[in-house]
Amino acid sequence: MKNICFFIGNLNLSGGTERVTTLIANGLVEKGFNVFILNLNNGLNPFFKLDERIKVSTLYPEMVSMKTHFFDAVFKIRKFVEKNKIQTIIDVDSILSVFSVAALFGLGVKHICWEHFYFKADLGSFFRVIGRRLAALCCDCVVTLTEKDKYLWESSLKIRRAKILSIINPSPYKDIKNIPDKENKIVLAIGRLTYSKGFDLLLKAWMNIYCIYPEWNLFIVGEGEERDKLEKFINENNIKNVHLPGKTQDVEEYYKKASFFCLSSRFEGLGMVLIEAQTYGLPIISFDCEVGPSEIIRDNVDGFLVENGNVEKLRKKLEEFMTINKDEYINFSNNATSRAKNYSIDSVVEKWLKII
Repeated sequence: MKNICFFIGNLNLSGGTERVTTLIANGLVEKGFNVFILNLNNGLNPFFKLDERIKVSTLYPEMVSMKTHFFDAVFKIRKFVEKNKIQTIIDVDSILSVFSVAALFGLGVKHICWEHFYFKADLGSFFRVIGRRLAALCCDCVVTLTEKDKYLWESSLKIRRAKILSIINPSPYKDIKNIPDKENKIVLAIGRLTYSKGFDLLLKAWMNIYCIYPEWNLFIVGEGEERDKLEKFINENNIKNVHLPGKTQDVEEYYKKASFFCLSSRFEGLGMVLIEAQTYGLPIISFDCEVGPSEIIRDNVDGFLVENGNVEKLRKKLEEFMTINKDEYINFSNNATSRAKNYSIDSVVEKWLKII
């Protein structure tokens, strides 16, 4: 059976990228593949449960500069691929193609770039722009998470060798029989505490809600560099009923207790948490950022899509969900559960089998 390698930044992290990489890697092992995971740095203590048959390695035990370690990293990747007889390598993030394209030159290894971020966002690194161009020119295939991002790749990078495909992320949960309860009065948001996730916008909406609905609570689950800024905003504005419990490996317990889910991201690659929330039958309120939410949420069917960045409209939709009657709530929840069937791990792994 084939030797497959996922080349990722750092599997120790707890984001959607790391979660879905773990899911697909585990799924391929179950299909009989020999799976390797090569981290750029750290990554030897994966946050999510990884099948013990998967072999995990790292180029560097600590964070390193991409500029000063470029040639060394290229050499190490090439040596790793040759030593382990890797037949297909999957870059988990287009920025990594900066290294892998050079490392794989002349080896005849199938090369896939798996894009996890919105095409128009470089996330502060010009290397990501370069990586995308290299992936388009040199990879066999580029996999995006949404049809919209597939279109952006095709229309923006017209000179390319790579075939552009769209494969949505799977839900990490199987056979969930959760019946959410509006009477729990919990609004849930999950994600890294970063600028892109827009939790500052969610707090601005919440500060005009909690005093009207004091029995409701907002949980923002995750960790990141924006924590101090968010906590400062909460304290300065004396915002009540907000909880920032940090990251957790037991996120399922938060989904089980939530009444509905809110995504306030400024931009997304897809929004893995939306798929997870639907699996637990949670109605969703989400900013309609250019890529992601509109391919998962059906407006007024299993949730609400709100004009991107419009805090006032977000506030109104939060209040609307808080006040809908039981029958309406159950209808939203049932529709979310039905929608989640599209994201089964088995069906998504089958799509990957066709390209590796």
